[in-house]
Amino acid sequence: MRALRSTTCALLAMVFAGVIAASAVSQEYNFKLHHLLSAKAPAHTQMLEPWARQVEANSAGQVKIEIFPSMTLGGTPPELISQARDGVVDLVWTVNGYTPGLFPRTEVMELPNVYISDPVAANLALFDMFESDLRQEYTGVEVMFLHVHAGQGIHMRNKLVRSPADLVGTEMRIPTRTGAWIIEALGATPRQMPVPDLPGALQKGVVDGAFIPWEIIPPLKIQEQTQYQIEGSNMARFGTTTFQVSMNKARWDSLPADVQKAFKDASGRDWWAEVGRVWRSSDDFGIKVAVDAGNEHIVLTEDETAAMFEALNPVIDRWIAEVTEKGIDGAALVAKARELISANAN
Repeated sequence: MRALRSTTCALLAMVFAGVIAASAVSQEYNFKLHHLLSAKAPAHTQMLEPWARQVEANSAGQVKIEIFPSMTLGGTPPELISQARDGVVDLVWTVNGYTPGLFPRTEVMELPNVYISDPVAANLALFDMFESDLRQEYTGVEVMFLHVHAGQGIHMRNKLVRSPADLVGTEMRIPTRTGAWIIEALGATPRQMPVPDLPGALQKGVVDGAFIPWEIIPPLKIQEQTQYQIEGSNMARFGTTTFQVSMNKARWDSLPADVQKAFKDASGRDWWAEVGRVWRSSDDFGIKVAVDAGNEHIVLTEDETAAMFEALNPVIDRWIAEVTEKGIDGAALVAKARELISANAN
């Protein structure tokens, strides 16, 4: 009888252990990812969705990521980073520059004559700089990936721009403080606003134009509010904008190692490069939409492009001076960013 009891207990113990193990394996980790653009935007369909599905696949079904576009969980775009830090949501995709001064080191990649035209090389440079130079400013979050867009082109309602003199007296939208400095250096007045507000501002004449990539044209129908899309020779742009996909740090720290690995494996160096290719492709599609709608795509000559960049050189000096006052070696960051962009160029 004792032997039978012992055998029965052993069998029950094995059954319970199996149930517990199965429960652990099948445990789900659910995440909410919040962002500012619509579900039709390329950032959603071609970047965030594929990334989320890859994390889920890597986790063998343990992870579920639900994406909430268009600020549907509440708040405004500049509040996204605080929503992640405070644990209001698990993950965000947001524009670094919506919170001016919060990520000063990462701003180096936004500067004109640092970023020029290659989002893949810029993203790889960000990856290569992250641990050594940038991680320290991302307190309260765990960064999944950083990226830039294809660069600031000039969109104008009805004025052709070929030189800094053509921008004098205009009011131009920009999302970041470095972008505001670019606009000021070119003689215009900056107007900062989240990009979803831009179509209304253009329609009402609140702004004369904007410094944004072509990618945003289709989702916001910018071709209906503008006549000209202007860029430099060889696809040169006038600075760029940095973005992040980040998770609340406490949530990250609570995850088991295999789940963390599922996220990190989906967010490696190859992915940062792929994001650059996604934004370049989306940019090419965006300008086609504008041209097909009857807009004029203006490419400046080499001399005109050089004149624009000459006018923008003081922006770099201004940024170096400001971050140096905060104890950051801005000159070294500019040199390193340029070197890594060059090294990572195709």
